[in-house]
Amino acid sequence: MLHVRSIWNGAISFGLVSIPIKVVNATESHSISFRQIHTEDGGRIRYRKFCELEDREVSQSEIGKGYEDADGTIVPITEEDLSHLPLPTAKTIEIVAFVPSDRIDPLQMDAAYYLAASGAPAAKPYTLLREALKRSNKVAIAKFALRGRERLGMLRVVGDAIAMHGLLWPDEVRAPEGVAPDVDVTVRDKELDLADALMDTLGEVDLEDLHDEYREAVEEVIAAKAAGEAPPETPEPAEGGKVLDLMAALEKSVRAAKESRGEEPAEVTHLPRKTSARSTPKQTTGKKSTAKKTATSGSGSSKKSTAKKSTAKSTAKPTAKSTAKKTTAKSTAKKTTAKKTSTRKRSA
Repeated sequence: MLHVRSIWNGAISFGLVSIPIKVVNATESHSISFRQIHTEDGGRIRYRKFCELEDREVSQSEIGKGYEDADGTIVPITEEDLSHLPLPTAKTIEIVAFVPSDRIDPLQMDAAYYLAASGAPAAKPYTLLREALKRSNKVAIAKFALRGRERLGMLRVVGDAIAMHGLLWPDEVRAPEGVAPDVDVTVRDKELDLADALMDTLGEVDLEDLHDEYREAVEEVIAAKAAGEAPPETPEPAEGGKVLDLMAALEKSVRAAKESRGEEPAEVTHLPRKTSARSTPKQTTGKKSTAKKTATSGSGSSKKSTAKKSTAKSTAKPTAKSTAKKTTAKSTAKKTTAKKTSTRKRSA
C-alpha cells in the first residue's frame, strides 16, 4: 500500500496515543473519459487560464487561492495560512467516540480511504487500535481536516488495515420529504408472499461477479472505430408494457428468475377465484370421451346415434343450479347405453 501516493499525512489521535499515518485512496475509477474535440477537424479543445487584469495566460505556478467577499473583494489565502488553522484536526484524525456500526446511516458515507502506518514506530499503536476495533465490534468516529474543510470520518477494520470513510455532517443529509407516494396503498399478504418468493429466487450475489457492462460496450465501440469498422448494433430492447396486474407480473418474474438459474419453474400460489358456471363443462370432458368409446363398441347406426346424444349432452351449457342433477343423469344414461349396446351385440 505504501507505493500508492498518499494524499494526506498526519496522525490518529487515540486519547494520549498518537499514531503517525498516511492517507491513501481506497477506491479508483475505471470509467472511460473523453476529450473535447473540434468536430470539423478533430482538433483538441483546450481551456487556457487567463489573468483578467493582465489579459494573458498564466502558468500553474502562478495560480493561488483566494476567497471572494460579499462585495467582490478577493482575499488571498496561502497554503501557509491554511497550515496555521486554529484547529486540532488540521493534521490529526481525532477520534471522538466509538459506536456500533449500525448507528451510521449509509446516506452519510462519502469517499473511502486506507490509513497506512507511517514508519516502524507506528506499527505497535496502529495494531493496538485495529485489534481494539475488532474486539469491540464498533467503529470509531473521528474529525479531520482535508481539502480545505473539517470533516467527519468513520474508522473500521478491513482485513489487516484500518479504513476510513468520510461522513457527511448530519445537516448535509436531506430528509426524504415528498419522496414516498402520497396516496394510500394497500398491499395484500398474497402480494407480499410473491415478492418474498421473488427475493428468495433471485437470492444473493457475489459482488466480484458483477462488472460494468456499459464500460465494456463503450470499449467495443472505440475498438471498432479505431479499426475502421462499423460499431456494433444496439440490441433490440425487450418488449415492455404497462403492468396491469401486479400479481401476474410477480408470478412471471418468479418463473423467469427460476428459469434463468436453470431451475424448475416456481410453484406460485394464485389468488382464489370465484367459480363460474362456464367452467363446469370442463369437469365433464373426461365423461364425453368415455361416452364415445362406449358407443364405438356397437353397430354402425347405433354408434352414430349414441355419439350424437353423448355430444349433445356434453356440449350443453347447464345452469349453476342444475349442473349436479344433469351430471348424475349423464352417468345413469351411460350405464343404460352400455347395457343396450352389449345386448344388441349379443343378438347380432
